Amino acid sequence: MKRMLFAVLAFALCLSAPAFAEEIALKAYVPTNPTAVPTKALMRFAERVNAAGKGKVSITVFHSGQLGDDREAVESTRMGTIDIMFSGTGTYSAFYDKAKILDLPYLFETGTHAMNVVNGPIGEELFRDLSNFGLVYLSTGDNGMRHVSTTGKKINTVEDVKGLKIRVPATDLYVAIWKYWGGMVVPTPIGELYMALKTGVVEAQDNAPYHSVASKVYEVLKEFSLIDYAWMGLTMTANQRVWGRLPADVQELIKKEAIDAAKWSFAEIGRDDEAALKLMAEGGMNINKNPDRESFRKTMPEFYKQLEKEAWFDQAVIDRIRAAK
Repeated sequence: MKRMLFAVLAFALCLSAPAFAEEIALKAYVPTNPTAVPTKALMRFAERVNAAGKGKVSITVFHSGQLGDDREAVESTRMGTIDIMFSGTGTYSAFYDKAKILDLPYLFETGTHAMNVVNGPIGEELFRDLSNFGLVYLSTGDNGMRHVSTTGKKINTVEDVKGLKIRVPATDLYVAIWKYWGGMVVPTPIGELYMALKTGVVEAQDNAPYHSVASKVYEVLKEFSLIDYAWMGLTMTANQRVWGRLPADVQELIKKEAIDAAKWSFAEIGRDDEAALKLMAEGGMNINKNPDRESFRKTMPEFYKQLEKEAWFDQAVIDRIRAAK
């Protein structure tokens, strides 16, 4: 009788064990190519989780547009066809208003300032309500500081921007600030930017140095001004239902390595930007490393004032972010 009882108990335990005994397979995605910092960061994240998980969890990384662009992939992560996503922070602002605050110009002094904010208590609070959209916040990495580069016009002060035909991403705050400064924003798909600059349809773009080299637009640019006007983030999220099914120790491991990958991306972006600036300078581009940034910053109080009516605008959070530097 006892033997039969033990057999029944053992069978019951076996039925309840598979979720812990079998390897958990997860699919992670980033839209960029293998040499881009976001892809390298996500690959590093997966390798470290797989090694530390010791057979408990296995993350496979997809990249290079295999599963769609940023917006498509974020939607797929919300639905659960992608388990973990690493995407431009601005992508989330399309449906998650709280993310817009991170796009504010001259919000962060440096990349280190941004890193400490988005991967600390303020970042956790800002992204906490992603759960309402089927997502869990893991971390935010670096995608560089936005500057301005032109096909010929020198940019040293905010006055130099007036009348400038510039292409910027279709992000509300980027468009708004360049219009506020007097620029003529010309909607241009990123795939058409090279020819638009070459033919004079636009005469300027805003981006980080390494992005300008990766996209090859630097080949048709002559002036690069490091105005440091906006920081770009890369946010890693997980599907909420998938996350809820993971054992606590696997959740802890993934969260830890997500933050590590984010911090690694800040250092890597710095190295890539330096290399890009060196390459552009050697190719004959004039690099203005010390433009009059204060002339741009001085316009912020009035610009921010225009945004106070927006539901996402929170001066208390802005003050906390600035104090955290």
